[in-house]
Amino acid sequence: MDLSVPSALLVAVFCLFSLVLVDAKFKEGECDVCLSMVERIDATLTDEDRKSKDDIEKKIKKFCKTAKNSKDNRFCYYIGGTADAATGTLSDLAKPMMHHTPNTKICEKLSKKDSQICELKYEKQIDLDSVDLKKLKVKELKKILNDWGEICKACSEKTDFINRINELRPKHQPRKEL
Repeated sequence: MDLSVPSALLVAVFCLFSLVLVDAKFKEGECDVCLSMVERIDATLTDEDRKSKDDIEKKIKKFCKTAKNSKDNRFCYYIGGTADAATGTLSDLAKPMMHHTPNTKICEKLSKKDSQICELKYEKQIDLDSVDLKKLKVKELKKILNDWGEICKACSEKTDFINRINELRPKHQPRKEL
């Protein structure tokens, strides 16, 4: 049976469309910690590492020791990559990485085992150039100062926090030259 060019093209388009649907499992911002961590861990693996599940697990544990962000550290805890982890699902991450499984598939499988994995979300960064500080909540203003490693002992009102942020802004966010 000879396939004509239009029907072959139709089959190719269908295959491509089905791949896009499979890869678009997560919505924007959904499971972003898992996707980010799997991508970063995957980037550290060499072809030699991928030959052994144990080598991959060692690399994951080594990577998790360097996780500074609280969400990244929590992800490592959930998969068993930290010393104090209660579970050990590293093999559920290592085995698919051996076979170059797409990150979305890996996270999808991990979330089926532990739904908390995809509930982790990175906090949105506040763009100080486009936001009106007066419209932010005091909690958000405190977070800006905390992210900078600064405190405001004398701040008792919202305007005090805004003034402190504006005072420290040049130190932490220098103006970009055009």
